Formats: sequence, structure tokens, C-alpha cells
Amino acid sequence: MSTNAEQPVEKLNYRRFKDGDYTWKDFRQKIFDADHSHKCPTYIQSTPPCQGSCPSGEDIRGYLNIVRGIEKPPAGMPWQEYAWRRLTQANPFPSVMGRVCPAPCESGCNRNALEDHVGINSVEHFLGEYANAKGLKFVKPGHSTGKKVAVIGGGPAGLSVAYQLALKGHAVTIFDEHEHLGGMMRYGIPGFRTPREVLDAEIDRILELGIETRLKCRVGTDVTMDELRRDFDAVFLGMGAQAGRALPVKDGEAPNVVTATSFLRAFNDGRLRHVGKRVVVVGGGDTSIDVATVARRLGHLANSKPTDLEAAIAGHMAQDVAEVSAKQGADVVLTSVFPIEKMQANKHEIEQAQAEDIHIRGGLVPLAVVKGPDGRATALRVAKCEAKMAGGKLDIKVVEGTEEDIPADLIVSAIGQAVDFTGLEPFDNGRGAVNADRSYQVKDQPGVFAGGDVIRPHLLTTAIGHGAIAADGIDRFLAGEELGKRPKIDVHVFDLMRKYVERGLELGEIHEPTWGTDQSKGAIHNFDNRSDRYVIPHEALFLGHFGYTPRVKRKFITLTKESALGNFEERIEALGEAEAIAEAKRCMSCGQCFECDNCVVYCPQTAVKRVPKKEATMGRYVYTDYDRCIGCHICADVCPTGYIQMGLGE
Repeated sequence: MSTNAEQPVEKLNYRRFKDGDYTWKDFRQKIFDADHSHKCPTYIQSTPPCQGSCPSGEDIRGYLNIVRGIEKPPAGMPWQEYAWRRLTQANPFPSVMGRVCPAPCESGCNRNALEDHVGINSVEHFLGEYANAKGLKFVKPGHSTGKKVAVIGGGPAGLSVAYQLALKGHAVTIFDEHEHLGGMMRYGIPGFRTPREVLDAEIDRILELGIETRLKCRVGTDVTMDELRRDFDAVFLGMGAQAGRALPVKDGEAPNVVTATSFLRAFNDGRLRHVGKRVVVVGGGDTSIDVATVARRLGHLANSKPTDLEAAIAGHMAQDVAEVSAKQGADVVLTSVFPIEKMQANKHEIEQAQAEDIHIRGGLVPLAVVKGPDGRATALRVAKCEAKMAGGKLDIKVVEGTEEDIPADLIVSAIGQAVDFTGLEPFDNGRGAVNADRSYQVKDQPGVFAGGDVIRPHLLTTAIGHGAIAADGIDRFLAGEELGKRPKIDVHVFDLMRKYVERGLELGEIHEPTWGTDQSKGAIHNFDNRSDRYVIPHEALFLGHFGYTPRVKRKFITLTKESALGNFEERIEALGEAEAIAEAKRCMSCGQCFECDNCVVYCPQTAVKRVPKKEATMGRYVYTDYDRCIGCHICADVCPTGYIQMGLGE
């Protein structure tokens, strides 16, 4: 600060200005003054959009930083295991989800603004495969609460909540009406997309936490809800939506018009071994793609009876004739009310289906089922349409005069799923779902929670996320605590305090009125974790730091119409170790320091310095010497991850 030598220098007192001396015109002019500022570097941990877009709330940035080598594992633990354990804090199915999740995290990835998203799903796949190959187990809790929880449904939501509750020390029993656990992961997704040995390995790992099961037991008929409320301290409704929705056309029932859930269950149970010559699938989502690709692989038998496949889908018989007869290809048409580019199905799966010569036709609405004299469907009548979502509802306008009939030996409705509330009718909100709050506790039913498709049919990873959140609510309920409000951004994030404990670092006590300074060991000065309320956009990053780096893609086997017939082999291969590391290095670590040294190198005052190694940890790599800092904000400008922001300080 310069002064005129001829003028006496006034000592500053607590009040920098006397009343009336000067009125600042704006806030910026007040905090920036010549060669100093009251704006100082602050270290703000934010949620990256990949995590904000992940329905199961995985700490994606966290496990990618472990894979790339920035965050070090505890002594004696391989980095692969450490990354897997960080991932499975939120999602116990990385090997399954690494194969079938449509990866909304990748759509949210900030690297899309630069070139191409990080292959998050492929790294997840790699970690899941490593855990299965090494036989990794979850760590059982060292205590028991003595509380018992009944989980209705052994699908992704039920298994997720059971896993999280078991880790919290509660006794869990899963009730499921099927012979095996897995729900839609087993009975809805074809085995060539989710190998059964992979699914079984991840389910068994959960059950080894001490979870009990009662299979072939339907709650509502074999056991009543009143009995569960009497014998258990809390109940979770996770029975899923495994009843299909019929075509929304008048008089659309016919023996060879079936739902997607019935079709896929018959295939996964081994009953359905061939289809008709001409198959029409109505849908547009991932399930409709699964149905179409299964039909392409099954093909048809020239000498089979139409009633054979209908009986198989209904669950009455298996078709041994398929084993001794030569199969021929099936002609498969998939229709959607939306144009192909706006279909909800994964873009990659649409492309693979088209490569197999599955004819996808967008902008068509079903009008009627055309039937023959025997009452069986012979064609699906459709018309061109314009479809859009308005106010949360689907608005379809039919283009008059565009009607046509698509010949069909089998018609599959893949337009959605429904919950079977038989025996549990009081929980039906009248719209085929269950009403629950943000902690997924059922309205007016203390101790009863719900999650997954009973709330809203959506992705498998959404159901997993519901289970984790519901488990937190159940845990607080069992402890007699108020459920409280969930964070605005409800995801798993890096915990700097946990990292301090892991490193053996200690913070001193904080004594009022001093809450912490840049010299104090009683607080992590100028650090704030805003992950519960702020998702960092790409505009907050210094993208110029990152060079072009092509994505490391998994090998994917693309089939043709001919090679798809009878091919039930897995089409996707996991990344190798070097490939997984290379892909993780493309992560920009949005909202958290990844130790690039830009702030240290570019600071003109040498005010930004590295934390001494014995005191440093992930997330606390640099600090600011406020005796030197002039608030020039260059460090914030050159921070690639947006971790440094300028905040008020002294």
C-alpha cells in the first residue's frame, strides 16, 4: 500500500472508514483494492456430474482416482481391491452393471465438452471382474443391533437394501416368490448380456454377510404382511414390476400376443427355445431391444406348431423338438412411437440390433391386432404418429391415412411393466405404484419402506440407489431417530475426514471464538465440502489443461443376421489392467484436486505451496500462505478441476 510522505500516516483502527467518508459502489470494488484483496483461494469439493447423474450414487471420481494412482490404498491392499471397495460402498453389482447399465454417468461426464466421455462403465466392469476372479468378500460388521428387517423381493432394490442393512449390523431376511434371487437381472435380462455365473457370484457375496432367504414364498399369499409386521422391526417393499403391460388397443388379446416380461422369463427359464417366423416387438426401450435380439437368436422352426411357443411362454411346457429340428432365422420388426434417434434404448444397443438386421421403425403407433378365424393374431395394425412428452404425459397424434398392417406370428408388448399387488393391495396408490417420501418410507406406514420399480419403473441402477437410501432411513428408524431431510445431491462422495483417519493424521481441537485460521491445526482452513448441494459444470473447469486423448474402448463383438442365430455367447470383453488405468487417467477429477501443480507453478507470489508430505493426503495437496497471497485469482483461473475458488477471507 503506497502513501504520500508529506501526509501523516494514520493508524488503522477496527473501523476502516468513518461514516460518510466513502460509499462503495459495488461489492466487487469493495473486496478488490489495488494490490490486495479480501478474496482468497478456497478449496471447494463439489460433486462431478458423473456422480450427480448416477442413480446409485457411486463415488465415480473416487474410484477412478484410485485406478489412475492419485489416491493411494492403505498398506498391503492392492489398488484394484481398494477401488472396488470404494465403488461397492454404493453398488454391490459392479460386474453386472458394468455390462448392462446404460451409463447415464457417461452422458453427464464433463469431458463430453472437450471430446468424448470417460469410459466409466468399462472401468467398473474391469473392477467387478477383478473382484470375482480374486474371490473378494465384503467385510462383515463387528456388531449386531439385534434388529430384524424383512425384505420383500430379491431383485436389485431388495438385494441392495439387504446388503446395506447387513453392513449396518441388522439381521435381514429376503422373501422372494422365485426359485432364484436376482429379479429382473435374472428373469428380465438375457443371459448373453448378464452371464449367470457373474450374477450368482455377486449375489452370493451379498448373502455371505449373513442374510437369510425364503425362496418360492410370496408375501401376500404364502405369508401375510401382518405376520411380517409382527415378526420384524421393519419391512422393505422391493417386489419390482414384473407384470407386463398389454398393448393399449381395443380387443388386443390373443394367444400369440404376449408381454415382454413373459417372453423374457420364458427364455431365461429355458422354456422358450424358438419363436415364430415373423415377430413384431412394440416398445422403444432397452427391454424391447432385449426381446428383439433374443427373438433373432432363437429363430423359428419350420415344422413347429404355433401353440408350442405360446404354451412355453405361458409356462406349461418345454420344447424338446427345438433340439432336433433345424432352426431358421426369424424376421424381427421393432416399432416405437418415437423416432429412432429419440428412442429411450441405449444408442449402442440400437446400433447392434440394426447390425443384426432387426428392422427398427420409429414414429409408429399400434392401432389394433388383426386376427384370423382361429382368434390368433396375424398382423399388427399401425399408423404413423407424432409423439411427445407434455406435462409428464405422453401425447400421441395419429397421422390419418397412414395405416398399415405388419404381418406377425408373434407380437410382444414391451411398453412398460406393472406391479402385482395381490395380497398387498393397501399399498397400491391407485396408479399401480407405492407412495413414499425422500427416504423411501411409505406414506402413513412407519417402519415400512419401498424402493425400485414399485416406486417408479426405471433402470436397475436406480433400484440399487433406492435400496441404499432406504437402508439409511430404515437404520435411523430402528435407532429411534428422525429421518430428517436427504441431501439435495444424494450420492457417495470422497470423505476428507475419513482420509485423515486412514493416514493417521489428527486435527487439533477447535475452541471458540476462533474457528480456524491458515495457521491453526484445529481446522482444515479454507476447505469446504459442497458435494451435497453443488454439481460442478464444465464451465468451471480450465479445459485448456487437457489434451486430446481418445477413449479406450472395450472390444465388442457385432453380429449379423446370420451369425446371431443360435449365438448366446457374451459379446463384450472387459478392459485389461493397463487399458483400465489409461482410461481412468482421462478423468478430469471435476471438483477435486488431482495434484497437477498448476496453482503452485503459476502463483506470482509463491503463496500457494504443497502441503508437507507427512501432513498431505488426497484432497489436501496444497495450501495458501495468506501472508503472501494478494488475491490475484490466477490459481483459480488455472485450476483444471475447478477445485480452487475465490472466497472471502483474511
